[in-house]
Amino acid sequence: MVEARSSTGTASGGGRVLAILLLAYIFNFIDRQIIGILAVPIRAEFDLDDKTLSYLGVVFAIFYSTIAIPIAWLADRRSRINIIAASIAVWSLFTAACGLAQSYGQLVVARMGVAFGEAGGIAPSYSLIADYFPKSRRARAMAFFSLGIPIGSALGIFFGGWLATQLSWRSAFIIVGLAGVPTALLVKLVLKEPVRGGLDNDAGKVSEPAPPLGTVMRALAANPSFWLLSFGAASGSILGYGLIFWLPSFFNRSFGLPLTDVGWFYGSIVLVGGVAGTWLGGWFGDRLGTNRPGRYALIPAVCFLITAPSFAFGLFAPNLYVAWLLFALGQMMALAWLGPVISAVQHIVPPNMRATAGASFLFINNLIGIGFGIYFLGWLSDRMKAEHGEDSLQYSILYGLAFYLLSSLLYFLAARRLERDWYRAPA
Repeated sequence: MVEARSSTGTASGGGRVLAILLLAYIFNFIDRQIIGILAVPIRAEFDLDDKTLSYLGVVFAIFYSTIAIPIAWLADRRSRINIIAASIAVWSLFTAACGLAQSYGQLVVARMGVAFGEAGGIAPSYSLIADYFPKSRRARAMAFFSLGIPIGSALGIFFGGWLATQLSWRSAFIIVGLAGVPTALLVKLVLKEPVRGGLDNDAGKVSEPAPPLGTVMRALAANPSFWLLSFGAASGSILGYGLIFWLPSFFNRSFGLPLTDVGWFYGSIVLVGGVAGTWLGGWFGDRLGTNRPGRYALIPAVCFLITAPSFAFGLFAPNLYVAWLLFALGQMMALAWLGPVISAVQHIVPPNMRATAGASFLFINNLIGIGFGIYFLGWLSDRMKAEHGEDSLQYSILYGLAFYLLSSLLYFLAARRLERDWYRAPA
C-alpha cells in the first residue's frame, strides 16, 4: 500500500511519518551514545586503559558500516517500513543485553549486536523521508529527523549518568534498551510505504526498479560530490563521535565533575547546541540551497571554521559557565551540516538508488567517524599521558580539532562541484 500526495505536494501523512521516525532515531542515539557516559564506570570495573576502552567504538563502526550497505540495497527493493521496524527491535534488545555482560569481551559482542540493528535503521529512513517531502522541504525534513542525534545523545547522557549513579551501569543499559522496543511496533503498524520518487516529477510516477548493487557503486564512484560530501562528513564525525564518547570523561577528569553532574552539564550542551544547530542548518539549507545546490555544502564549510576554535577555547575555559557557552556554540556549529548534507546526498542520485547511496555515505562517515575518531582520541590520550598526566585527554581533543578544519576544506571543494553532479529527473 502506498501513500497519496496532499495538495501541498507532500505525501499524505508526512508529518506523522517524520515524528515516528524521529522517535526511532532518538532511541537509536540513546542506545548508541549512552556508552559515552557509562564508559566511566565500565572503565573502572574492567580496569581498562583509554585505548582498550575505545575498541568498543572500533567494533561498532566496523559492524555498523559494513552491514548497512547490503541492508540499504535490500531497502531499495523491499519494504523500508519492515526493515526499519526489525532494526529497531534488534538494536533495542542488544542494548539491553549489554547490561547482562559480565566481562569486557561480552560487552564487545553485545555492542556488535547493537551495531547490526542500527545498520538497518537510518539509510532506509532517509529514503523514506525523501519520498514524503518535496525537494524544497527536504533539508528541513532531514534536519528535523536528525534532531534525533542531539536529543537522543542528550537523553543518553542524562539518563545514563543518572541511572548509573542511582542503580548501576548495567541497569542503565537494560532500561533504555527495553524502552525502545515499542517503537518498532509503532513503525510497523502505523507507517505506510510512499511512492518511490513520486515527488521528483510532476506526474508522480513510480521510479524505475532499483539497479544492481554494482551499478549503484559505479555511479557513486564516478560522482566527485559523493566523495567530497562523504569524507567531509567523516572528517567532522571523527570529532563528533570522538567528543560524545570522550567529553564525559574529560569533564570528570579535568573539571572534577561527578558522573551525575556530567550528565546534566554535558547533556544540556548537546541538547541546546545540537538542536539549534541541526534545525538552523536545515532551514538555511532550504532557504539558500534549493536553487543553488553548492550552498548545501557551503553552510557546513563555514560552520566548521567556527566549531574548531569554539571547542578549543572551551577546553581551557576558566570556569564551567564559560565552558558551557563555548561548548554549546561549538556543538551548534558542529551539527549544522546534517540537514543540508544528508539532503544533498539524496539529490545526487535517482530515487531508486537513494537508500544505497545513503548507506554508502554512512559507511564512510561512520567507519571513519566512529571507528577512527573514538580510537584516535583514546590512543593519543594514552600516548600523551607521560607528558600531561590526567590532562592528556584534554590535549588529545585539542589536537584532534584539526579534523574540523579538514572537513571545512572538503565542503568548500564540494560547494564548487555540486551543481554539476545534481540529479535532475527527466521531463
